[in-house]
Amino acid sequence: MAGGTTPHFHNDAGHDRIAIGVREFMCVGATPPYDHPHVFLDMGDENEIVCPYCSTLYVHNPDLAAGETEPAGCVFDAHADAA
Repeated sequence: MAGGTTPHFHNDAGHDRIAIGVREFMCVGATPPYDHPHVFLDMGDENEIVCPYCSTLYVHNPDLAAGETEPAGCVFDAHADAA
């Protein structure tokens, strides 16, 4: 994602599937301190990808913005603890 910040997503609620508006992102698993290694995932030309650590299925939905998820509430603010 040249020229921007890579969105981070979490799955605290244990959803089987999370729709996101980007194809390149970081999965953190659950929020710290229960996170897994923050892994960069790139769907490429595909419309979905499974995180190799937490097995969350991420599905690309072009109708969503980079900071939106379905279900809502799965965006992780990597800078929130630094403030």
